[in-house]
Amino acid sequence: MNTVDFYYDFISPAAYLAFTQLPELCKRHDAQLNYKPMLLGGVFKATGITPPATIPSKLAWVQRDFARYAERYGVAFQQNPHFIFNTVNAMRGAIWAADTNCLEAYNQAMFQAAWADAKDLGDKEVLADIMNSAGLDSAAMLDTIAQPECKGALIEATEQAVINGVFGAPTMIVNGELYFGQDRLEWVERALAE
Repeated sequence: MNTVDFYYDFISPAAYLAFTQLPELCKRHDAQLNYKPMLLGGVFKATGITPPATIPSKLAWVQRDFARYAERYGVAFQQNPHFIFNTVNAMRGAIWAADTNCLEAYNQAMFQAAWADAKDLGDKEVLADIMNSAGLDSAAMLDTIAQPECKGALIEATEQAVINGVFGAPTMIVNGELYFGQDRLEWVERALAE
């Protein structure tokens, strides 16, 4: 069976757009989608990359481009007034969700909150509200993300992403081949079809 490793951080609207498309794309090609949470800021720091959001002209362009793709995909999207929000706790929560077998539901709740509902994922109370609305155990998550093991697991996942060649989000790796950006889903699909 083909696999798609999907490296993401909720801070990335491009990762949100890819997330809205990848499950169905993988289903069409009988491929397994492997979610790989990481901390995008850690990837940028390790690779020496300047975040696109810090370049005003590039930020303006990508915001328009994301809106175009959201319309093309038929998905809800709005700019988040809290951007650039801190996703450390939300991404540690993804580690918790993976360990408790609710990662897909957690990802859906967080991406929706960030890029359809414009919520501040950097606020722990907001995170708890998002989780409670999704029927997820916010108390267990908030307790777990404070533990050294969870913190270390996110650091390790981010380091492993860099080792695997990841330099931004979203990144998809299909059978060893890396594809960067939600606008490369066509190539992901081609790779799965081969």
